[in-house]
Amino acid sequence: MGRQLTIGMIGCGTVGSAYAALFTGHGYDVRLHDMSPSCLCSAHEKYEALYDAIEERGLFNEAQRAMARSHLTDAPELADLNGVDIIFECVPEVIDLKKQVYVRIEEAIGEVRAIVSTASALAPDDLNTDMTKFKSKLVVGHPFNPPHLAPFVELVKSSVTEDGVVELVKGFLESCGRQVSVMMKAEPGFIANRLQHALLREAMHLVDAGLVSCPEDVDKALMYSFMPRYTRVGIFEHHDFFGMDNTQNLQNYLYPYLYNGQGAADMVNKLVAKGELGMKTGKGIYEWDEEKKADFTRRAAEPYWGFFNWKLPEE
Repeated sequence: MGRQLTIGMIGCGTVGSAYAALFTGHGYDVRLHDMSPSCLCSAHEKYEALYDAIEERGLFNEAQRAMARSHLTDAPELADLNGVDIIFECVPEVIDLKKQVYVRIEEAIGEVRAIVSTASALAPDDLNTDMTKFKSKLVVGHPFNPPHLAPFVELVKSSVTEDGVVELVKGFLESCGRQVSVMMKAEPGFIANRLQHALLREAMHLVDAGLVSCPEDVDKALMYSFMPRYTRVGIFEHHDFFGMDNTQNLQNYLYPYLYNGQGAADMVNKLVAKGELGMKTGKGIYEWDEEKKADFTRRAAEPYWGFFNWKLPEE
C-alpha cells in the first residue's frame, strides 16, 4: 500500500495515542483531533511515553523517533481533518457519544474514504443509525491492548458497508504490521471477545462451583498449559493435529458438563456489590498496590514486544 494515505484520529486517549504512535511509526501522516484541548495536549505526552519504551529497548533510535514525530500534527478543529483518507474514531465506548461524533464528521468533512470505530463490542449497524452521507463508509476496527503492540485487529462490517472500505482499511492495517480478521456480519462480542468470554465464563464457574480452591489455580492452568501454544499455532490447527475423531469423542463427552450460564458470574456480582472492582479500586479478585499495577502493565505488554517490526520508509 502506498504511503500517500493520510489518517485522521478523533479521540486522544489510550487507543488514539497508541494508534498515532503506530501509524506515524510506519511513515503515515496522522492528524490528531479531540473535543477537549487538554486531552489533545496530553496525547503528546502519552505518545512520547510510548516511544520512550520503544527507544529503551533499542527498537527505534532518536533519529527514527524524530522522523515518526514529524508525521504527527494537531487538528484543533474537526474541519482540519478535511483531506484525510481514513478517520479512526477512538472516543469512549458510549454509543450516543460515538453517534454524535459521526454526525459532526458528516457536517465538517467533505469526503472521506473510510471511518473506523475502535469500539470493542458495539455493532456497526447500531452505530450508523444517524448517519447519512458516510453511512456506507463505517466499519468497526477493534484493536487489543496495548494497541501499538498487539498485532491484531478485527474488522466488522455493517449491513451497508461498501466492500472497498473493508479492503482499504484491511490493507492499511496490514501495512502497519497488523493481522486482520474480517467479520462479515456483526454478532455481539465480535470474534476475540466471544472466545475470551466463553473461556472466562468457564474459568469463573470453576471457582464459583468450588471445583478449584482459588482463582490463582485457574490462572496457573491457563498460563502454563495451552495458552503459550496458541501464541504460535491456531486452535483449528491444533485440533487438526489432534484429529477430528478424537475431537469428536472429547466434545461428545465433555460439552454436556460445560457451564452455560446466561448472566454475569456469581463471583463478579458479589465483587461489584462490595465495590471491589479490580485494579481501579485497589481490590477485586486480587489486591492491587502500585508495585503490582506496574508489574501487571509490564507483563501484559511483554508477549507483544516480540511482534514489533516497525520500519519507517526511506524519506
